[in-house]
Amino acid sequence: MDSAYIDRLLQALKDPDETVRNQATGEFWHMWFHQKGVQGAKRLIESQTLVEAEQGEDAKAILDQLIVTLPDFAEAWNRRAVFYYMQGNYLAAAKDCEKTLELIPYHFGALHGLGLCHASVGNYLDAIQCFRRTLDIQPFSLINQRLVLECIAKLN
Repeated sequence: MDSAYIDRLLQALKDPDETVRNQATGEFWHMWFHQKGVQGAKRLIESQTLVEAEQGEDAKAILDQLIVTLPDFAEAWNRRAVFYYMQGNYLAAAKDCEKTLELIPYHFGALHGLGLCHASVGNYLDAIQCFRRTLDIQPFSLINQRLVLECIAKLN
């Protein structure tokens, strides 16, 4: 991926214009889903379709296979993190979020997910740190602003 283009998109996430921010957000998701071409994106979508059809184990099998064959496919790790989170397996979800962030340090979706994992097990200080790191990337993210405040309130 072109680092100058990434830098422009990261700057666009901080733009006061919501349309500019939304376009940059969409570009990142498109880039992440298509990191391994149309076939990789197709497999991620197939997995998501299976999750929605309540065929979770089949969905996970696709993600596991993607991770084994394409271990640098960050969005496969992130999608599996989402799957684990939905199953209530917060430790496994957190590990996959961390792997996603190892591959793409500015992956705001994985940072947000890692924060949710920490909050779900009562690690509010770690959750706050993750949500604040997400806000460093997406300062206008209302959900992360709200989650920081909710976690702070739970500390008292």
